[in-house]
Amino acid sequence: MTITHVSSLFLMITYTTWLYVIGYYSFFFMPAFLTLLALSALLMHIGQGINPYIPRLLLLGCLYLVVGQAAFQSSSDTSPLWFGLPIAVSMIFLPLIPALALNILLLPIWWWLLTQSGDMEDWKNILTLLLLLALPRWEHLRRQALLFATDPNDSECNAYQSDALKERLRNEYQRSSILGNRLAVLVIHLPQFDMAGEQFGRKAQLTLLETLCNEVNDSCRDHDLLGRASQATFWLVLPDTSESGALLVRERLKHSLSCCVLVETGQLVADIVAYLPRHQEVFHLFIQRLEERSHAIAKSLPET
Repeated sequence: MTITHVSSLFLMITYTTWLYVIGYYSFFFMPAFLTLLALSALLMHIGQGINPYIPRLLLLGCLYLVVGQAAFQSSSDTSPLWFGLPIAVSMIFLPLIPALALNILLLPIWWWLLTQSGDMEDWKNILTLLLLLALPRWEHLRRQALLFATDPNDSECNAYQSDALKERLRNEYQRSSILGNRLAVLVIHLPQFDMAGEQFGRKAQLTLLETLCNEVNDSCRDHDLLGRASQATFWLVLPDTSESGALLVRERLKHSLSCCVLVETGQLVADIVAYLPRHQEVFHLFIQRLEERSHAIAKSLPET
């Protein structure tokens, strides 16, 4: 984005300087003003605390205006090649759907400008350019959707996402049933999660999640599985672990997490409950008990 902002500003400065040198003073003032706007957009992009789409829309509007002015005032001398500049920048600056919608709405304007120049063959070139620029963005969105659907890891922390967690838990449940091994699950809830988001924003919530995952992963075995069951609730799957072993892990985690002090929320607090499958209990009933208990912890309900 920074490279695009700088390149667009350099192009605006070059175009404005060229108009001044050749004496096109009637064209000079608008590009000069738009150059200042492009510089403001670059400074807003570099600065912090500003919505990133504001400088993008500002610069995009500058490019559309300067190309439209040049095409309107001297349509016979303006190469249709310049029409592709704002189209290309809109595909870089905006998401795919808004960029396509904007360019489709402006197609009648481009068509009218091309009719003034008398060369309608370039109309097909503009449509081809729009489609070619949309294809990489569409492919990128498709790959992102595929990655999100197949990636077992949570997007916000170092833990399994919910579906992958349940699938791994199912495998461990079946393995323990066949081999006769013990299996335990710790339900871990962060009661500070919602408060941190309301008072300090999303960044504080991500810090809570990162700290919890780092501490749990450092304190547990390599084959233990940590997954995120909901926004503020995690399940720690402990294969080959008895009830007494799960209670020891719980106490170790409580002590480890209590030593973590964050700037926004202070000492890290976590509610941890150990659960084991009942004798000959089917898997979906075990999952149902875990989900009910997770919901009960989140609502601060007493255990039944």
